[in-house]
Amino acid sequence: MAIRVEQITTLEQINKIIWDQQYQSTLMRNRSPYLYRGLPNSNYHLVTSLRRNCKEKKNDIELAILRNFVKYAALEDPALKTSIWRQMIVGQHHGLPSRLLDWTYSVLIALHFATSGENLDDMSKNDAVLWQIDILEMNKRLPKNYQTTLKNESAFLMTVDMMDSLTRGGNTYDILNRYDSDMGTASMVFLEPPSIDQRIIGQYSYFSIIPSRIENLQDDTGIETFLDETQNTVKYIISTDLKWRIRDMLDQMNINERILFPGLDGITSWMKRHYYVRSGEQQ
Repeated sequence: MAIRVEQITTLEQINKIIWDQQYQSTLMRNRSPYLYRGLPNSNYHLVTSLRRNCKEKKNDIELAILRNFVKYAALEDPALKTSIWRQMIVGQHHGLPSRLLDWTYSVLIALHFATSGENLDDMSKNDAVLWQIDILEMNKRLPKNYQTTLKNESAFLMTVDMMDSLTRGGNTYDILNRYDSDMGTASMVFLEPPSIDQRIIGQYSYFSIIPSRIENLQDDTGIETFLDETQNTVKYIISTDLKWRIRDMLDQMNINERILFPGLDGITSWMKRHYYVRSGEQQ
């Protein structure tokens, strides 16, 4: 078992990923079992914002971050007091360091993040990366009671309510310890967030809740060490020569900041790239 690495150098290869669905006879429909994460530089690792921000102190600081976030944000969202998992989702969504890692059900949206979010002058300097994980495989690695909950709810991914039910009892410290103990280094939960705003809906967002023992497996590569034990994880390396071609295709398909980040910030980010003049080229 190991992460499969594939080099992407043509649009035909991208099209194959986009149309990779499986026919489910029970539904008589085509459904994909995959979630995706795009990064603009293939040298970037799968690291949570909590680890990037707090480094080796992340386990000590996490509780303080959540506690103070609820204290200062309670007026904005009173429901934060009811669930640690909601705290993480809302916090992560607004830039708070957390143990969550963002994924999307849409290949196109993942490709957007693989071809944006960096200095436009650097677009042709680094290969991008598209991660693909099999959620069905991930669910089979979960402890039995988590699998039973998904089965009983006829669910593909966990919800906040399901996680509250599975981890209830005790304070925040107890809940996190219970989750980390349940997952160990063998599994992690993938969570479907509530539709708290249009941005999270438009991005077709999901989150993986990274157990502390998995991220601690290796400096900055603990999550990849975990994925290396799976069978169906793929790391697509997208050639620099293809990034602008994919970017222009996505913009024409209306997969851009104007749609994914509703508001003036999204509009200006989209327009900045739309009117960007590449070196040596005419506008």
